[in-house]
Amino acid sequence: MDSLVQLAADPTAWAALATLVVMEVVLGIDNLIFISIITNKLPVEQQSRARRIGIGLALILRLALLGTVAYIVHLTQPVFEILGKGLSWRDIILIAGGLFLLWKATKEIHHSLDPDPAEKTGGGASLGYAAAIGQILILDLVFSIDSIITAVGMTEHVPIMVIAVLAAVTVMLVAADPLSRFIAANPTVVMLALGFLIMIGMTLIAEGFGAHVPKGYVYTAMAFSAGVEALNILGRRAKKAKRNAA
Repeated sequence: MDSLVQLAADPTAWAALATLVVMEVVLGIDNLIFISIITNKLPVEQQSRARRIGIGLALILRLALLGTVAYIVHLTQPVFEILGKGLSWRDIILIAGGLFLLWKATKEIHHSLDPDPAEKTGGGASLGYAAAIGQILILDLVFSIDSIITAVGMTEHVPIMVIAVLAAVTVMLVAADPLSRFIAANPTVVMLALGFLIMIGMTLIAEGFGAHVPKGYVYTAMAFSAGVEALNILGRRAKKAKRNAA
């Protein structure tokens, strides 16, 4: 308790907490985009529950990993080499997760451009509930490990990490349904989000092979693309309103 009081009185700890909360929220948005795209393929009555389960799994994985911080740190130690490049378990997980994101996003883009006959005629979901939760769990694990290693690199205080994780997951819970509804109501946003997933997948693979990609560049590109798409949406709405008025 005394250590917590001292931590609360330390301005450096508050600065670390604020920075880490922002970082965790940003990483959580990546996770949330994937969850939204996957759950939107389920029947309407299952979507909200699947999103809550997916975000709940993300919270459980992050808190569980925080309980093994000492072990998580060792995930960055090389376990074998490929072409002279040492790869750690973290690298392997990031590469595998990046490849999974590339495969999943490419598959979803293909279905968006050339839907299966069943999707054209049935109008229902093209993904089973268990399969959706399984895919969400895989990406939750990848993003959770990346999230906790980021936290470990920014502070050594576990209470700060826990608060940052809880804040990020709270934002995910609040934003989950509105984001999913927005994506479902704007088909062009789905393609943009899938493009984001491809970029995130490539970033994870690059990070896994030791090529550091500044996150600021990635999120600036995402923000610029989202801004352009927002202008397109406003333009379409203005044209629709003008036609209705006529």
